[in-house]
Amino acid sequence: MVSVFAAFSFIVMMFNVPLPGGTTGHALGVTVGAIVLGPAGAILAVSIALAIQALLFGDGGITTLGANCFNMAIVGSLVAYAVYQLASRGADLSSRRRVIAAAIAGYVSINVCALVTAIEFGIQPALFHDAGGAPLYAPYPLRVAIPAMMIGHLTFAGLAEAAVSAGMVSYLQRADLGLLRGVGPVPMAALPVPDGPRLSGKLWWLVGVLMLCTPLGILAAGAAWGEWSSKELSTRVHAVPAGLERLSSVWTAPFPGYAPSFIRSPLLGYLLSAMFAVGVFLLASLIAMAFGRRRIKTDKALS
Repeated sequence: MVSVFAAFSFIVMMFNVPLPGGTTGHALGVTVGAIVLGPAGAILAVSIALAIQALLFGDGGITTLGANCFNMAIVGSLVAYAVYQLASRGADLSSRRRVIAAAIAGYVSINVCALVTAIEFGIQPALFHDAGGAPLYAPYPLRVAIPAMMIGHLTFAGLAEAAVSAGMVSYLQRADLGLLRGVGPVPMAALPVPDGPRLSGKLWWLVGVLMLCTPLGILAAGAAWGEWSSKELSTRVHAVPAGLERLSSVWTAPFPGYAPSFIRSPLLGYLLSAMFAVGVFLLASLIAMAFGRRRIKTDKALS
């Protein structure tokens, strides 16, 4: 289940939406993970997705992986889970209020993530600069970073996360209510015990359908605010910050920008990148299941 929600989060983040100022944003998929897996499981799933993005596709960056995991996986999961619990308290698992609660949790969580990220951007010029006062990394102060991040997330990106969260909870209410059994004061005996492989199979099919639609994710032009490479940043500021320039060569991803060098079509390259990543998640899931079954057989034999 961690693998399938890691894949879901990875795929959701490939769908870019246009934001004011010519930049783009995306949903996180963290809310539904927190609802189904709890905050600890969602933190693990989203962190895995972010690590795959950074290592294989250069998305987010290696040197900022810890910050990204904190902002999106940890903060996002904890906020989403807390808001969902509060908004859905006392509601039946199959009620429409659960769907609305998921939408609220998604909207609030992604905006808190954006605010934390904006603060991290904005304090860098004051904390990290050379002898002449020039920023070493992020060049924009708080008065620029916070509005730039929050305007887009309070509008388009926040609504995208709300829609994804509400849609997934609505789907799970119909597909198998057992996935939502751990949320709210619902007795375990009141719900059927879910079959793990059967449930994860349904979710893998959903991830597969979303994966086939990923080429739509690059129709929105422009990079996300603050995720610029040194080359992209050189077109926005007079001089690329020295620290950023130095760290830009720490890691070279094998498929940078979700664009394999041997594929000429950006749409096809984007789709193949999504297929490759989902294959990695699926393989990890199968290995974990095989290991678990083998361990169970060993424990039974010893007992």
